[in-house]
Amino acid sequence: MAQFLRIRRGRIGPADVGLPTGPGIRRTPGLRREELAALAGVSVDYYIRIEQGRETAPSDAVLDALARALRLTADEHAHLLGLADHVAGRTPRRRPAGPRPPGPGLLLLLESVRPSPAYVLDEVNDVLAANPEGLALMAGLGDWPSGQRNTIRYTFLHPAARTLFADWERVARNCVAHLRTAELTAPGRTAALVAELAAASGEFAALWRRHEVWVKRAGRTAFHHPVIGSVTLANDVLSPVGDDPRVLIYQAPPHTPEHDALVLLSMTTQDVGTP
Repeated sequence: MAQFLRIRRGRIGPADVGLPTGPGIRRTPGLRREELAALAGVSVDYYIRIEQGRETAPSDAVLDALARALRLTADEHAHLLGLADHVAGRTPRRRPAGPRPPGPGLLLLLESVRPSPAYVLDEVNDVLAANPEGLALMAGLGDWPSGQRNTIRYTFLHPAARTLFADWERVARNCVAHLRTAELTAPGRTAALVAELAAASGEFAALWRRHEVWVKRAGRTAFHHPVIGSVTLANDVLSPVGDDPRVLIYQAPPHTPEHDALVLLSMTTQDVGTP
């Protein structure tokens, strides 16, 4: 929590929150501690104790005020509250979920949405199941053993990912920001994946140090696929209630060139590894 607050304080300047920058050169990047404390309505000493890790149980009201002062997004605000629960030894606001096989309903959903590529993912983006188009879209993912398939590992460590994603830098940054949200609900698996990727990829390590937080829900992703060429697909994440894993689906409207490309992709799936 202390590290998260320090990093976020360093990324927001006085002008961003309507404060004068003052004369001379500021030695502190971003807001000073006293500036953030004033914006949040807490004493400087109290905020310093929080940021130094000496205050381990700030109230939700204080955390909410800091989130507003730091202009945190809803995802970042929720992450801050979760970090506070962890530091204080309280029961997490989200109950940790362990990896478990997807149920028959989710497996049927993967089949029902074909030719749309679809995946069942756990909190750290391990691929628990995928339809054939899903494995074909992420070229080379199906060549890995099932226990190694993870979309974040794929993004940073599979050589095909660099050319597959038209905007690899954006995809990579979003992957890492999403992985931050799993620190609280799957700390062991997150730490293991972070250690692996940080040792293998300096780019991952640098992005992890930024401590950005983002929950993937929907968007659009551009691909340069070796079989179907350049295509941009909408993506949506279905999050069932409770501890069930998430479902990621890439899709395109019927009777469009993008949908035709997915049909073509589906025709190539007989040689792709099974889910």
